[in-house]
Amino acid sequence: MMTPLRSATFALAAGLLLAASAVAQTETATRPAVGDEAPTLSLVSTAGEPVDLAETFDEGKTVLVVLRGYPGYQCGICSKQATDFLRQSKKFADAEANVVMVYPGDAAGLDGHADEFLTGAMKDMKRKKLPKGVTMLLDPNFDLVDAYGLRWDAPNETAYPATYIVEDGKITFAEVSDGHGGRVNAKGALAALTK
Repeated sequence: MMTPLRSATFALAAGLLLAASAVAQTETATRPAVGDEAPTLSLVSTAGEPVDLAETFDEGKTVLVVLRGYPGYQCGICSKQATDFLRQSKKFADAEANVVMVYPGDAAGLDGHADEFLTGAMKDMKRKKLPKGVTMLLDPNFDLVDAYGLRWDAPNETAYPATYIVEDGKITFAEVSDGHGGRVNAKGALAALTK
């Protein structure tokens, strides 16, 4: 039998859990879909430059690739995807589209992990700098990941990988992977740009 003190404690705990659940649900953004306005915010590039996505989206077509970033290790599938997009940078430029890759992770050491990631992705291409029209942004507080509803809240995870195409501020293509694979490759993004 529950004593009045236990009943009150149980009721308080249940109320706190419900309140925490409601707060968590309101803080989690829904994933934007085709036709929606693309969420915008300002982040810093791996070159140390501030980048306002609203301005980037106003410049023309943008392919926004959200990587898993650094979930405690460098993701091989992210490296493969990034290298694919880097190799096709001229085709994206010919299609008058910028490529913006987002590298999320915990703030501590994120810039170093991103540099390591880029060095690996560009090694086979014998490049030391990103090609013109390609930018990599750091998301140390998961602001973009959260704004796009992509937070993967599990051990050794950061974000669900996703690819969006934004034109005139609106999303014209959206694909989110609910696992490590199933990524949009450069060929698929280029095809979506020409639709």
